[in-house]
Amino acid sequence: MFNLGKIIGQEILTVTFTLFAVIDMLGSIPVLISLREKMGGHIKSTQATIASGALMILFLFLGEQFLNLLGLDNKSFAVAGSIVIFVIALEMILGIEFFKGDNNPQSGSVVPIAFPLIAGSGTLTTIMSLKADYEDINIFFGILINLVIIYVVLKSLKWIGNILGPAGLIVLRKFFGVILLAIAVKIFGTNIQNFGK
Repeated sequence: MFNLGKIIGQEILTVTFTLFAVIDMLGSIPVLISLREKMGGHIKSTQATIASGALMILFLFLGEQFLNLLGLDNKSFAVAGSIVIFVIALEMILGIEFFKGDNNPQSGSVVPIAFPLIAGSGTLTTIMSLKADYEDINIFFGILINLVIIYVVLKSLKWIGNILGPAGLIVLRKFFGVILLAIAVKIFGTNIQNFGK
């Protein structure tokens, strides 16, 4: 599957930073803390990390084939993901609840945390795009490094929340809500042009 002779540190570093920027775990902290409260104060960090990692690795090897099998393309996938991100952003900015909490960390840890927040359309399409310039093994290691970061952030949410305090969380939630909204609009606008073609 992998050619170990093609492991290049520079490629791994570039892929790692690219995915880190797209996943934006630090920017997602206010969203994650908000979702954590909805799910009874607990997120299954291991389950969310494994689920998002499985999606990223699956798309590394089978992304295009999987979407083609369903009769979908990257554009349709990105538009759908952008709508979910848009709704989450509106929640953060307006304080209106669209996603009803079921206090079930089993389901909440996968949707919307693992997908689309962590392994969203942007992340998955980025992984498929990286394949054009980088070896699969280097992308794979880049994904693994990001999974470690994801796990640490998810495990530290309570501690981060205590440091920021209620006022700090409100400010961050509104600020990153606007950023998330802009990202959703950009993804939607970029991909809607060729939607359905």
